[in-house]
Formats: sequence, C-alpha cells, structure tokens
Amino acid sequence: QIARSTKNDEFFTQLADIEAELGFYQDHFKNQVVYCNCDNPAHSHFLQYFMLHFQKLGLKGVAATYFDGIK
Repeated sequence: QIARSTKNDEFFTQLADIEAELGFYQDHFKNQVVYCNCDNPAHSHFLQYFMLHFQKLGLKGVAATYFDGIK
C-alpha cells in the first residue's frame, strides 16, 4: 500500500537476494560475458554482484549500459 502512494517508488533487488539466487547458476557463467542493462550502473546490485564474483564465476567479461536521456 505504501508503494502505491509513494511518488519516488524506486525498488532495487538486494545484493543478498541476487547472491542467493545466482549461486544456483554459477557453472553457467564460466567463460561468458554478462550484459547488464541498468537504470544506473553505479547503483546496480546485479553489476556489483558480477564484479565482486568475476574471478570466482570465471567470467570472460561484464558489460553495463544505461540511457541517461538526450542532452
């Protein structure tokens, strides 16, 4: 109910939730490039997860992009 009445209702997936879920898929990331389409890479918990676990996952690369409007 609160979320409906809040004007600024930005909700982000928590890092702990990402770690818990993606832990089941660790083998699938080996030698892969992960692409994160973020609202803002500086605040993306998904991007943070992949950067923190880059070597453990055996990733080949991580790419992030976002659209910051036309200026």
